[in-house]
Amino acid sequence: MSNELAPHLAIALRHASAGTTDTRIPRVELSVGSASEGKTPCLYRSMICFILQGSKRIAIGDTLLSYDSAQYFISALDLPLIGQILDAGSERPYVAVSLMLEPALLAELAATMPPEGESDTKGMGVVINPMTAPLRETLLRLLSLLDSPGDIPVLAPMIERELLYRLLRGPQGRLLRQIARPDGALDRVRRAVTWIRDHAYETLRTKALCEASGMSRASLHRHFQAMTGFSPLQYQKQLRLQEAHRLLLSGSHSASDAAFAVGYESASQFGREYRRQFGTPPARHVRQMRQVIGQPLAR
Repeated sequence: MSNELAPHLAIALRHASAGTTDTRIPRVELSVGSASEGKTPCLYRSMICFILQGSKRIAIGDTLLSYDSAQYFISALDLPLIGQILDAGSERPYVAVSLMLEPALLAELAATMPPEGESDTKGMGVVINPMTAPLRETLLRLLSLLDSPGDIPVLAPMIERELLYRLLRGPQGRLLRQIARPDGALDRVRRAVTWIRDHAYETLRTKALCEASGMSRASLHRHFQAMTGFSPLQYQKQLRLQEAHRLLLSGSHSASDAAFAVGYESASQFGREYRRQFGTPPARHVRQMRQVIGQPLAR
């Protein structure tokens, strides 16, 4: 952890519990966790994540990304990822701050800025960029409101706008503007993601998905793969495996019950795909997770 983030960390630890903590500041969450050896599923929403201590490695399809307190992470889409906390323990936990993105607010801010001629975003809908001094200072003022909750209703919206403004002016401003842009490729992929999440345990119907997203079959697969790292079918499979993992970890379902609950027609196929995803069979993986799970995987 850099000295510049020591005040941020102190505030976060005063207000966070193990796992994910919703704060009094709208759309702001705190996450605390320890390093883990195994692969753990987590659903990243459309958000910005600032690590205050420790580091994180995430897998998006075949792509591996790592970041720590020297960077910030932006996810423009809801993405089912595999994550691993690194460089953290009980005496020095992983700590992060997440701000959920509000498209309407991004659109309002972008409308006040000079227009920039740009086409649809190319590439994946997640990015990692270096942290800057102005961002650190703005983030500190936002977190400081947790110590004076009476100021949150008036000051939090202004500081959030400033934080988003600085991000819009940064190297990934184009991606953030695409989040607010109606009918762009990113917006259409977001609609496809919403449809898949709403029908996660049903047979994927490509025609219905194309209608929901407003894209042709070829355009849907091209843009969806580029921005999420998955085909639509692979994305649905990730959602199913993550929910099955949650059911198994809760102790409410056996492996076969969890398989059928999330839409698998074959328990053996579920077992193969679960092992391919997490590296071990369902029962063994859950036992391993329960041994280290003093907390859920933090963002």
